Amino acid sequence: MERNQSREEQLSALIDSYGNLVFSLCYKMTSDYFASEDLTQETFLSVYRHLSEFDGQHEKAWVCRIAANKCLDYLRSAGRRVAPMEDVGVEDCLPPDVRGTPEHICLEAEVKAILLARCRALKPPYNEIAKAYYYDEMDAAEIAAQRGMKLKTVQTQIYRARKLLRKLYEKEENGA
Repeated sequence: MERNQSREEQLSALIDSYGNLVFSLCYKMTSDYFASEDLTQETFLSVYRHLSEFDGQHEKAWVCRIAANKCLDYLRSAGRRVAPMEDVGVEDCLPPDVRGTPEHICLEAEVKAILLARCRALKPPYNEIAKAYYYDEMDAAEIAAQRGMKLKTVQTQIYRARKLLRKLYEKEENGA
């Protein structure tokens, strides 16, 4: 890394050199494709923030250490520890006296209708992928097989659809 480069140029060079390595490291540590994408971005954001502190020695080891620390933080996070280890539906989380009541059935139908409308509001191909994944509850492998697509392509489209859906939900929450 040359010292006469701007910070943006230095970061770009590091991403070009180590982007795939960082993603591979994150994926190996988390076994989660989407988390690995996020952790890779977080790693390079941290690299950018701390470029002025870096002495220029052993840049590969420095970048990999930041990535490893990001992964360890992710794996230790409270949200990660409370994730269910098996498929648990909303029904399983409700008390028995609430399941199947007219109110519950009505609310469930309303939530599904809103979800379907939001999925349909997305641009192609994300609208179809979101509907298949979130509304029809198909997994990525099923969607890929049904559409004759590569699994990684479907996973990427699910990830992007999730981001777009999150924006739609946040927009409505904020009253915009």
